[in-house]
Amino acid sequence: MSRYGDVDYRRWAKTGFLFSLALFAVGAGGEIAAAAMHLSLPAWENALFVDMEILGTLGALLSPLVFGVIMPLTE
Repeated sequence: MSRYGDVDYRRWAKTGFLFSLALFAVGAGGEIAAAAMHLSLPAWENALFVDMEILGTLGALLSPLVFGVIMPLTE
C-alpha cells in the first residue's frame, strides 16, 4: 500500500506542466500584445504579467521534477 494513497503522479506532472505553460503563455502574450498595440500598461498590470511569466517558468521546471521524480521515490 502506498503511503499517500492512490495518487497518479504522471497526471499531476503533466497537468502541472501544462498549466504552468499556459500561465507563461498568457503572461508573455499579454506583454507582447500590449507592446504591439503601443499601449502603456499600468504598473500593476505589468507586474502581473511579469509574475505570471516567472511563476509559469518555475512551475514548468519544478512540476515534472517534483511529481515525476521526487514524489514517486518517496513511496
